[in-house]
Amino acid sequence: MVQLATLCYVMHEGKTLMLFRNKKPNDYHEGKWNGLGGKFEQGESPEDCAIREVEEESGLLMIEPEMKGFITFPMFDGKKDWYVFLFTSTKFSGKLIDSNEGKLEWIPNDKLVDLNLWDGDKIFIPWLFQDKHFSAKFIYEDGKFISHEVKFY
Repeated sequence: MVQLATLCYVMHEGKTLMLFRNKKPNDYHEGKWNGLGGKFEQGESPEDCAIREVEEESGLLMIEPEMKGFITFPMFDGKKDWYVFLFTSTKFSGKLIDSNEGKLEWIPNDKLVDLNLWDGDKIFIPWLFQDKHFSAKFIYEDGKFISHEVKFY
């Protein structure tokens, strides 16, 4: 089984919009900070999914996602492999909403890896600021980070 998903990191004036997951019942990410994103809907491209998810989770419109990388998370949730397209966007309009998934906050870029993130996120978030693209695999077992591999382009 494979689950296609996106993560989008919206950036503005040296800060990145992050979501502290604390509102959804039975949220596998509860208590963690994440970029915005989620599962593909029928017929969506990666860009379509990122745009829709950012709007649903933050209220921001008109983002222009730029693909930075792709990560495979084999059996991340213990049920299926997650294939995640990672984007950044510096363009948007609109105002932040009260997200039904958690608390939205603009975090200074140099403080991102200090947040309570998944351990693998602390590794790949700095890659979003590099002038390269990447393809990676991050291995977790029972929610614990084990290892990763990456190729930069």
